[in-house]
Order: sequence, then C-alpha cells, then structure tokens
Amino acid sequence: MASYLVLTIIGDDKPGLVERLSDTISRHSGNWLESNMSHLAGKFAGILRVSVDDAHADALVQDLQSLSSILKLVVEKVSVGEPAQRQRTLRLTLVGNDRPGIVKEISRALAAQQVNVEELSSHISTAPMSGEALFNAQAVLKVPVELSIEALQSQLEQLADDLIVEIGLATIE
Repeated sequence: MASYLVLTIIGDDKPGLVERLSDTISRHSGNWLESNMSHLAGKFAGILRVSVDDAHADALVQDLQSLSSILKLVVEKVSVGEPAQRQRTLRLTLVGNDRPGIVKEISRALAAQQVNVEELSSHISTAPMSGEALFNAQAVLKVPVELSIEALQSQLEQLADDLIVEIGLATIE
C-alpha cells in the first residue's frame, strides 16, 4: 500500500537543491508525483506530492528531515481521500495597478461563494506606456455546480470596478 506525502520547502536558491531532494526520495523508492516550485526573492520555495510504499514512508520522512541544513521542510502525510463534490473548474485572470489588498478582496469574495482557490500565481510587471507597476494574477478555481457562473462573474465585475482592475473568468475543460 502506498503513502502519500506533501512537502513544502524553502531554502537559499542554489544549484543542487532539487537534485538532493529527488535523490532522497528516489533512495526510498518514492515517486515524485507533482510539484510547483519557484525562485522568489533569492529563495527557492515549493510544494510537492510524493508517493512511497508504506514500508519506506517513515524512513523517507526521517531522511528528508536530514536535509534541514539546506532546506526548511514540512512533511505531511495525506490520504487520497474521497472524491470531491461535483465542481466546475474556472480560470480567473486579473490585471490592474498594483496596490495592497487586491488578493484579500478577491479571495474574500470567492470564499463567500464557497469557491475554492486551487492554484494562484501572481507577479508584478511594468505598464507599457506609464511604467507603473501592474499586479497580474491567475488562479484556478473550483466552483460548486449549484453556483451560477453568471452571478459569480457579476459579483467579481462589481468588485473589479471598486478595485480598478480587470478580471476575467473562463471555463477550463
């Protein structure tokens, strides 16, 4: 039987971090299933999911903890679990002048509608004409089937007017 581990990592960005991590997982016959990792402000940060045979799980966790000299690491054992309720998947895109509170206001509106943010990525870019900082975000959302997408779109458009940002929603097949 397999165990599943979710790891969060952060460390000073330098060559060899992913190799050390993958080598440790491989030595315990673990399988690197999925990950999302990035360079942020001189740090290397990420999250990944690993499967490993139950017989090797505790040894893998112990060996991963030995990487603490180069990585701060949190390891959580997880179960595959029951299938989630029926949901639709949407992609949200947002762009607007950068200012504090944009993510807070959008996430508050989504949570009020029981919309789950499954993925979120953001970055700052420079506006072509003015040179001002633009906040750009993309999110993958899980939306309950009973929630009207038109109502959600309308609520987000009203919020976009208040925040002076552009928001788009698109269905992901």
